Amino acid sequence: MTNKVTNVVVAGLGGQGVLKASDILGEAVFLSGLDIKKAEIHGMSQRGGSVNSDVRFGERVDSPMVPDGLTDYLVVLSEDQIDNNIHRLREGGVLIVPENIDKKSLSNPKSLNVALLGVLSSHLAIEEKFWMEAIYANLPEKIHEVNKAAFALGRESA
Repeated sequence: MTNKVTNVVVAGLGGQGVLKASDILGEAVFLSGLDIKKAEIHGMSQRGGSVNSDVRFGERVDSPMVPDGLTDYLVVLSEDQIDNNIHRLREGGVLIVPENIDKKSLSNPKSLNVALLGVLSSHLAIEEKFWMEAIYANLPEKIHEVNKAAFALGRESA
């Protein structure tokens, strides 16, 4: 395995689950045995402002911040945040947006963040069992099944 670092940025608005999505991603990566670093920019997150979370992983990661133009996967939870963050995506990088998901198929619209992680997971070599462990560890038991279904919908949509 080379020491390639994978760069993911999760972006959206306060209250959409940006930080929760990056926590789930980070835990799935950690469970798979890779080194991970995270950084977050909250802005006015409590008031619906922009929120970004950088997640970098590989055999060895030195810095938590993803340099502009080097993001491999940009996961955007709110369409209006695409323009604010597209400069972070590298040429040939993958943009994952809400329109990748049929929102009518989500039993709870709040699980869009987990559905988009399902889309992201189809691009990463992280076993599904680690994603499930991370989802269960980061979310209350009463919403495990809803989010398991959302994650599966995301994987199918990819």
